[in-house]
Amino acid sequence: MTDRERFEELFERCYDALMAYAVRRTSSAEDAADVVSDTFTAAWRRIHKLPPGDEARLWLYGTARRTIRTHRRGSLRRHALDERLLTHARILHARAQVTPSDGGADGLVRAMRALSEADQEVLRLVAWEDLEGPQVAQVLGISAPAARVRLHRAGRRLRSRLEADERVPGPDHGQDPGPGPRTPSLFARATNQEDS
Repeated sequence: MTDRERFEELFERCYDALMAYAVRRTSSAEDAADVVSDTFTAAWRRIHKLPPGDEARLWLYGTARRTIRTHRRGSLRRHALDERLLTHARILHARAQVTPSDGGADGLVRAMRALSEADQEVLRLVAWEDLEGPQVAQVLGISAPAARVRLHRAGRRLRSRLEADERVPGPDHGQDPGPGPRTPSLFARATNQEDS
């Protein structure tokens, strides 16, 4: 009997029993199918070393048992990582929602919110993620020249919004409000990228 024939015979004889074993010990049909698949993969790799007769079925059970333990450990690690990532994301999201208290930053927040989502994203990639033009292009899946144009136009629209806000009279209409809000340094790069 060839290795292939032996494997096929083992598969036909033990598949149902091994699947039942896995189903009773895992939390989903998908997990059970993964366990059985991994177990038979291991059997194929070691087909010439498997014990004869019914001992091969017991070997499959032992391998499935170890595979289930490995899957559970991996699942626990993934769950713990998911929890850490979720906690981190919540912290970052909460920080991003804080409205700056100074007038210039407040004006910038208003001006940014008035832009399209596409304009906001290209400016954020430069200002928040500290990316350069070619990197922005890669993230957006566009050419570097297209990214430069998009960044230039978004920066121009942001400056226009900020200048428009400066021209709107404040509550004390007759008084000189002094210099208008300055773009915080965080966004200075974003609005000046076209010059670089």
